[in-house]
Amino acid sequence: MTHSNPLRTLLVCLVQAGSVFFALSATAQNTSELGIGVGGMVYKGELAPSYQFRNNRPAATVFYRKDVSVPVTLRGSLLWGLVRADDANVKGVNGNTAPLPAYRQTNTKGNILEAAAAIEYNFFDYRNRKEKVHFTPYVFVGVAGFLARTRTVSNANIEQLKEEGSTLGIAIPAGIGFKLALSPRWNLGLEAGARKAFTDELDHLGTQNPLLVNTHDQDWYFYNGLSVSYTFYKIKCPDSYKANPKLLR
Repeated sequence: MTHSNPLRTLLVCLVQAGSVFFALSATAQNTSELGIGVGGMVYKGELAPSYQFRNNRPAATVFYRKDVSVPVTLRGSLLWGLVRADDANVKGVNGNTAPLPAYRQTNTKGNILEAAAAIEYNFFDYRNRKEKVHFTPYVFVGVAGFLARTRTVSNANIEQLKEEGSTLGIAIPAGIGFKLALSPRWNLGLEAGARKAFTDELDHLGTQNPLLVNTHDQDWYFYNGLSVSYTFYKIKCPDSYKANPKLLR
C-alpha cells in the first residue's frame, strides 16, 4: 500500500478540479453528456517494458461531460479494467524470451479501478447542426486516483517475487480521442489514453531484488475504448421574451 502523501496530493487536486468545475459551470454552455464505454486496459511495467497489444484485457467506463465552451469540456469518469503481463511475452533480439524474463518466469494478473477528472479540448464545433462537420478530434489531460489489486507469481520459485495485495495511488491520464454527433442527442466516441502511475508497485516489484528488477522505472497503464453518450441540453430563452412573456403567445 502506498503512503498517505500521494493520497493527500490526490485529494487536493480533486478539490481544486471540483472548484474549477463549479466555477466554470456558471458560464458554461447548457449541454452535458452521460455515457458508457467499453474497451481494453493494458499494463506497462517491469513485466511488460513496452506496450503490448496482446496484453489488452476487458475494461469499461462510465463518464459525465459538461461543456464549458465550444472547444472546452470538463469530464468526470470511473474506469475499471483487468490487467495481465507475463515474462514469457518479452522477446529478446533473437526472437526468443529475453534472458532476464526467461530466468524470472514471473507473471501478474489483477484489476484496476480508477476515478478521474479531466479537461478535453475539441478542435471542431461538432454539435452545431448548422455546420456540415459533426465530428471532432480532441485531446485530454487530467488527474486520477486508482486502486490496483494484483497478484504477482514467479514460476521459477523465486520466493521474493511472490506478492499479492492492493496499491492505492495517483496517476496522470492523457490522450487523444474522436467524437461523432449521430444526432442532436446521441454521440459516438473513440479514445486512446495513457496513465502515468506515480508508483512502481502495480506489479509489486518496485522494492524487490535490484538484480531481478529495474527499481528506477514507474508503472503505466492504458485504456483504449469505444463509447456512446446521450446529450442533455436546454434552449435559453432570450431576455426580450423573459421581460415580456406575451411575445411567446
